[in-house]
Amino acid sequence: MFTLTYARRRNIAFAVLAAFVTIVFLIGCGTTQHALPPYEPPLSKTDFQNVRTTAYTHTEADHREYSNHNALGGELHAASSPIHRAEAAPRAIPVYEVPRAVPVDDVETDLRRVSYSPPLQPFSMSERRTTTTIRTKRGTSRPLSPSRLVPGSAAADWSRWPAGTVFRLLSTGQVYRVEDYGWALSGRNTIDLYMANQRAMNSWGARQEPIQILQWGDPEESLHFLRPHQNYKHIKRMVLELEDRHREAAALR
Repeated sequence: MFTLTYARRRNIAFAVLAAFVTIVFLIGCGTTQHALPPYEPPLSKTDFQNVRTTAYTHTEADHREYSNHNALGGELHAASSPIHRAEAAPRAIPVYEVPRAVPVDDVETDLRRVSYSPPLQPFSMSERRTTTTIRTKRGTSRPLSPSRLVPGSAAADWSRWPAGTVFRLLSTGQVYRVEDYGWALSGRNTIDLYMANQRAMNSWGARQEPIQILQWGDPEESLHFLRPHQNYKHIKRMVLELEDRHREAAALR
């Protein structure tokens, strides 16, 4: 009868423990070890789209290491409160065009009145957000609310909605700008909306939403940003699609 010595049992125990630690490390370390989500054919790049929307916040476990920062290094911002009203502009504005006031038609009424939306500022990955302050009667200054200055932050596949794409939720009138991306969004027709806290995130859940594109981001700028990070498979898939290599993007697992 074969009997293991104490030393051999100890070595086997150490080997099993090492194997277990290795498996846990591979699962928890790098998104490069995970299978990519199923690939979905891209939506038509029209000014009005019907997309699946989800929500996220910076206190989630998989976002804590990045705190409240987006993929570009700026801060994440929640959108202003819903206005339950949406206005439709004739077309989306390419990011590289000079911004100007855009006439919008009031879709809630059948009146043929025309109003004007404020001009959207061109988006740049090198931009730095600034805080505007106003002077009160007592001579003290206070910052304006960020939600009054910029759209809310959103995450998406940058080959579908390039960084800097600005869109409006037609159901609420809220405006968002794509500043982030994520593993679960790669190759998907889903947009993740940033919420200020977990309660708001849970309240939103997952919804199929009609959106209006107000300004398309620049695909070339997104490609330039993503190319150095292709060791991550979800980024590799976005790069392939931005390079019009759709079959390779779909085949990547």
